Amino acid sequence: MAVRIFCNSCLCEPRSPTPRFCLTNCGHVFCEVCLQKGKKDECLVCRRACRTLVLSKETSADIQSLFMPVDVLSKKYSKEISQVSEFQEKYRKRLLKHQKQKIAKLEESLKKVTQQIQQLQCCVLILNFLMTSVPSRKQNVYSSYSLHSSRPSTSETMEAMEIDPVPSPMRKLETPTGPTRLSVITPPQGGRMG
Repeated sequence: MAVRIFCNSCLCEPRSPTPRFCLTNCGHVFCEVCLQKGKKDECLVCRRACRTLVLSKETSADIQSLFMPVDVLSKKYSKEISQVSEFQEKYRKRLLKHQKQKIAKLEESLKKVTQQIQQLQCCVLILNFLMTSVPSRKQNVYSSYSLHSSRPSTSETMEAMEIDPVPSPMRKLETPTGPTRLSVITPPQGGRMG
């Protein structure tokens, strides 16, 4: 059942022949007869300046909804609300799916970068180990040979060697004419004898 329309001034309802009813922008309804009695562009109830709109079947749906029963309105708007709700839910799901795919790609990239960082750290550790544990050959070569020092003399080298006075059974006996053969006991160190 629709909301009853009546004039806010004389309280008459639509009848046959029906006078036209008007709605003011301040929210009051008046019949055409009362509007003609009052001042032009002034509400008969609140005495404010107002504009009027004739109520008819051609009136906009928003204005007509003011006079519809609440249960009809609730059904109408619940259907619209459910459509809007379904649309928004689908929209959210699409957005969520997109964000999940984006996150998966970022996680994969992060995993690859983490693996690369770990590989680089291993390389750095190996290089550090090699640099600290293996002495530099350049250092040893250059430290053993000084630019200003001369090579040790033969007598200095002989003094640093240990001589085995007892001949080895595996060695040939020396001839009396040749020089005495020396046996080296200390192994060479740093590329030099003695």
